[in-house]
Amino acid sequence: MSGEHFDQEQPLISHLVELRQRLLYSVLAILVIFLGLFAFANDLYTWLSAPLTALLPEGTSMIATDVTSPFFAPFKLTLVAAAFLAMPFLLHQAWSFISPGLYSHEKRLAIPLLASSIFLFYLGVAFAYFVVFPIIFGFFTSVGPENIAVMTDISSYLNFVLKLFFAFGIVFEIPIATLLLLWSGAVTVEGLKAKRAYVIVGCFVLGMLLTPPDIISQSLLAVPMWLLFELGIVLGRILIKRPRPDVGDEELEHAIREEEDNRREP
Repeated sequence: MSGEHFDQEQPLISHLVELRQRLLYSVLAILVIFLGLFAFANDLYTWLSAPLTALLPEGTSMIATDVTSPFFAPFKLTLVAAAFLAMPFLLHQAWSFISPGLYSHEKRLAIPLLASSIFLFYLGVAFAYFVVFPIIFGFFTSVGPENIAVMTDISSYLNFVLKLFFAFGIVFEIPIATLLLLWSGAVTVEGLKAKRAYVIVGCFVLGMLLTPPDIISQSLLAVPMWLLFELGIVLGRILIKRPRPDVGDEELEHAIREEEDNRREP
């Protein structure tokens, strides 16, 4: 029993060692990018604040209400930007860790999904910056009383835009999540289509929770969520193929055993 227990512990220890190594590589990648970007921290913040500063009335500017904000706001932005730019490498490390435990057909599907998820996250962030920010900042800076000067705190602005970046980046992953649900068999295309009305309501509820309390911001998040859900259904109908009913259980089991044997081969 002691020998069997030792054999069981060895794979666990090796997996933990590999996980630690992957995490260390990820942290080092973020650190290297951060050090390269830190000299441009103020320029990065200027670029990030451009959608708001371009709409501020003449004679007004952003302000720092905390004595440490002029340093820590660009510092935080640079750190987040480093993690953002390192995301392909981080996902590659995650893939390298989990891929040995996947079957060949799972790897064939996982690799395109992984690449697509990176692209869609970046696309969501770009959509927020180039489409959503000019609209919502234009709305907020135009509806205030005439005798109120709009001077936003730099830390508050950073937290606001990072929240929207994260929200839109995650929302643009909806087609990937839909494909994974269909691939796992948890849902079907017909089942998702039957629940479309509930999904639309849920999109607007999430839009209300994740964006500022105005109908424009909520719609700018809810409508893309709904369209991306529809895209996931279309892709699921095209890409997800169910086993034919004429394939016997013995053939399916034999195919699974063959894939398992191939995976175990060095």
